[in-house]
Amino acid sequence: MDLRAELLKSIWYAFTALDVEKSGKVSKSQLKVLSHNLYTVLCIPHDPVALEEHFRDDDDGPVSSQGYMPYLNKYILDKVEEGAFVKENFDELCWTLTAKKNYKPDRNGNSVVSHQDAFKLWCLFNFLSEDKYPLVMVPDEVEYLLKKICTAMNVELNSCELEDFLSQEPQGQGGLTVWQFLDMVNSGRFLRGIEQEAISMAVEEVYQEVIEDVLKQGYLWKKGQLRRNWSERWFMLKPSALSYYMSEERKEKKGSITLDKHCCVEVLPDRDGKRCMFCVKTSSRTYEMSASDTRQRQEWTLAIQTAIRLQAEGKKSLHKDLKQKRREQREQREQRKAAKEEETQRLKQLQEEKERKLQELELLKEAQRQAEILLQEEEQRRRQQHEEMQRTLEIQLREAEQARASMQAEMVLKEAEAERQRKRILELEDMQERLQEALQQEVKARQDEEAVRYAQARLLAEEEEKLKQLMKLKEEQEEYIIRTQMEKQVLKQEMENKNKCLEEAQKQLEEVRVNRQRVDQDVMAAQRKLRQASTNVKHWNVQMNRLMHPIGPGDKRTNVSGGVFAGYQPLLSRRDSSLKLKQRAEDKGSDPTRENSKENVSNGGNSSTLPSPDADTMATEPTN
Repeated sequence: MDLRAELLKSIWYAFTALDVEKSGKVSKSQLKVLSHNLYTVLCIPHDPVALEEHFRDDDDGPVSSQGYMPYLNKYILDKVEEGAFVKENFDELCWTLTAKKNYKPDRNGNSVVSHQDAFKLWCLFNFLSEDKYPLVMVPDEVEYLLKKICTAMNVELNSCELEDFLSQEPQGQGGLTVWQFLDMVNSGRFLRGIEQEAISMAVEEVYQEVIEDVLKQGYLWKKGQLRRNWSERWFMLKPSALSYYMSEERKEKKGSITLDKHCCVEVLPDRDGKRCMFCVKTSSRTYEMSASDTRQRQEWTLAIQTAIRLQAEGKKSLHKDLKQKRREQREQREQRKAAKEEETQRLKQLQEEKERKLQELELLKEAQRQAEILLQEEEQRRRQQHEEMQRTLEIQLREAEQARASMQAEMVLKEAEAERQRKRILELEDMQERLQEALQQEVKARQDEEAVRYAQARLLAEEEEKLKQLMKLKEEQEEYIIRTQMEKQVLKQEMENKNKCLEEAQKQLEEVRVNRQRVDQDVMAAQRKLRQASTNVKHWNVQMNRLMHPIGPGDKRTNVSGGVFAGYQPLLSRRDSSLKLKQRAEDKGSDPTRENSKENVSNGGNSSTLPSPDADTMATEPTN
């Protein structure tokens, strides 16, 4: 059993102790505290981040043992190193948790074992229990442990009483739980009349032997290496070493002898006043020791040889090896028992099979006799039936001959009837062909009729659609006629208005024509006057040329000259005004209809302002 399995057993008790509701689950806060304590007692470096992350508060609820195992394996058990922690402190932690809930000693103080002894028995139970959960200790291991305790007290165990007790327990045949085992020990049924102190010493001795792997311990005389004197020391033998102390309290360790496969132990003859001597030889030194008597020397030499053998075989614990051997023996015994039971069962089955076959054989014989009787009866009945059948067949044969003759006569009649029927069939077939032709013609006529009906229905649908369209067009036409009449009335009203406007425009046009005629007459008069004026201008130019002659000395014609120039100035102004009038007349002649009223006004003004050429002529003629 490795270290991990041992630790798991104790942790299982602690986990189940925290499961108050017995639901198989423990709250995360309790598992967090348990994990922290395990870190401490197993001397593992704390990992607070992983602890907080794994057991953070969420809605997942409590955690089962299967849910706790991954964290336990990864962060605790995988980091445990053997020898780095005190196994007893770890067991005390788990025992404290589980004992509060499950261990119930006698309240009156009449318990056979003390609380500390109960803890050691719990450790022994865990060591010897099976590697199956829930943990139980099989009856053989219970007997072995009780015998070890009784042997330590020099008391013989009553095996019969133990077997009776185990047979009375409901689960005694499969094994006892630790609490049933402790109740059994505290009942005093197997340890009557023994003082509690003796029981405590026996439990301590068995605990040291089984749990602490102490093969043997006691006082021996040891010879010193330097001073060569003999000193009494308390020796404690384990598979790996033989340690010695000043006293049995083991407070002051004086030394240790490391054992390996190269060591050996030898018996020495008595000398130097010491008897029952033996020595332990290692590769570096020989240790001489003396026991109190021959029996003690033999026990010590055998125990040391056992430790050397364990070292040679690579085993660390004697009782682990013995437990494994006992388990193998139990398995072999159970296998032999199972094989024996299987053989017995097989023989029983064979015997039952043999008896069953004998019974079947008897039944077969009886059935054979019955079958023979039935066969004889059947044979006789069959012969009678055969005879009756033969008689019946003869009668039937005669009847058949008669029936044959009548049948032949009937056959002749039937052939004649068949000939008539064949002719009738030919006629019917001919008639059927004609009927089929008529039917086909009728079907074709019906198809044509259906096609015509379909065409008529389609034409009716089209006519109905066209009728709808015509009705729609009629409604649109009526709406259009109404809209056209309204538009016609509007146009008629507009035409009347336009006729009125046209009449007014015609009147205005007549007035414009009249005004134009008048203007044309005025223009012609103005042109005539202009021609007269130009004639007068030419005349006056001639006169001016005459008058423009050099004046000689002595000529004094101031009045004449002054009068001439004074008369010439109004003549120039008249010429300019006549030119303007001519230009205006030309413009009016190019656009006679533009601004008639304004032209009339301007023409009136001009006619009043233009000088009359006749008047000028009349004024200038006397001068000539």
